[in-house]
Amino acid sequence: MDYQALLEQVATDIAPLIGSGTTAEYIPALASVDPRQFGMAIADLDGNVYGVGDWKTPFSTQSITKVFALALALAEGGDSLWERVGREPSGNPFNSLVQLEYENGIPRNPFINAGALVVTDRLQTLTGDASSELLRFLREESQNPDVAFDPEVAASEQEHGDRNAALAHFMAAYGNIDNPVPMLLEHYFWQCSIELSCADLARAGLFLARHGLRADGSRLLTRSEAKQVNAVMLTCGTYDAAGEFAYRVGLPGKSGVGGGIVAVVPGACTLAAWSPGLDPQGNSVAAVAALDRFTTLTGLSVF
Repeated sequence: MDYQALLEQVATDIAPLIGSGTTAEYIPALASVDPRQFGMAIADLDGNVYGVGDWKTPFSTQSITKVFALALALAEGGDSLWERVGREPSGNPFNSLVQLEYENGIPRNPFINAGALVVTDRLQTLTGDASSELLRFLREESQNPDVAFDPEVAASEQEHGDRNAALAHFMAAYGNIDNPVPMLLEHYFWQCSIELSCADLARAGLFLARHGLRADGSRLLTRSEAKQVNAVMLTCGTYDAAGEFAYRVGLPGKSGVGGGIVAVVPGACTLAAWSPGLDPQGNSVAAVAALDRFTTLTGLSVF
């Protein structure tokens, strides 16, 4: 399959949508990003990466990092994690407090903010430094030692993080948070500030296309655990539009309000698309369209 030609065709087809939507205005450091940018990359199982547009431009990954934190928490601590967080779509906004109260502090899934806080809390207990461990992993899997936190974004997250603090304190009241909440929030905000390019992100996600095998050939996850992560991505990875994403794209995917999306074709490749303009659910308008167009052209999907 000529991935480069496919990417160029996709970029041409979705060009009218680039710049559509609005940037994440509730995080000032993201609100000022130029929405007219677009990049897309594909990494094959051998680690070869093909790209188009702004595919080498680093961007704030935000909630996409939740996938990698989940994988590390499962790798380090096993499936006892699922006693503290569910695997069901929420149907509510990613920062909602509503379900936590009537579900006794157990978040619906690891990709809403409450669930991601539980995962980060678990990773902190297992490693002693959750955000640094995640950064190390992303540098190794992307093969880019320059992958880094963005201090401006982390500070912006902290300054406007009252809702996340409320989620963490609420779960702590139910005994579902082990570490001090201020420490947990600090690691979570730094985690969300990590910058990757589409090229970096496509490479970093390849362990999910390889059924759990890392870039060096070692096993991070069992084949079953990799399937589990992909399954939760498919059903819960794009906020409360996961059903629409599965319908249009047909791949496990995880989005972030920085405008990026990573998607997995198990046994074949990993895709990353980025454009900062978001739809009302917090997913990139142009990135979703690009992934949709790619699967339409190739017929690649999990169905």
